[in-house]
Amino acid sequence: MNSKKLGCPLAELVLNEAGEERLREWARRGKTAQAVALRARIVLRCGQGQTNTEVARALQVSLPTVGKWRARFVAERLAGLCDAPRSGQPRKITDAKVEEVIARTLETKPRHATHWSTPPTGARHPLEHATHWSTPPTGARARWHAPAG
Repeated sequence: MNSKKLGCPLAELVLNEAGEERLREWARRGKTAQAVALRARIVLRCGQGQTNTEVARALQVSLPTVGKWRARFVAERLAGLCDAPRSGQPRKITDAKVEEVIARTLETKPRHATHWSTPPTGARHPLEHATHWSTPPTGARARWHAPAG
């Protein structure tokens, strides 16, 4: 490391082969939440020896964002890159159920219509009333609005 560099010393980030491969999977897999994919790309670049400034510039994120995910990875490894539980009432619907409804909505067509809208989707995939979305859940927008193939 160059002794003439200014600023706080960086937490040493060392990637093992298995961890690096998992990060690469997260960074390139289409079904990975984009926030987690970005965190994986940040850590991969940090693991290649890039400074926080270089990573922030390359990925167009802020320095505090790079610093946060570098430090979380050093302290907690891969688990540190996943979202922490949020405060408030626990979710009543699982990620698997959300994924199932989105997949069925994208892969099937309703009878007598060209696409699903909220009421027919709710009738076909019954969930609690409060879980029907006027907009898709976070992380699903790209798949929700994907063109029919």
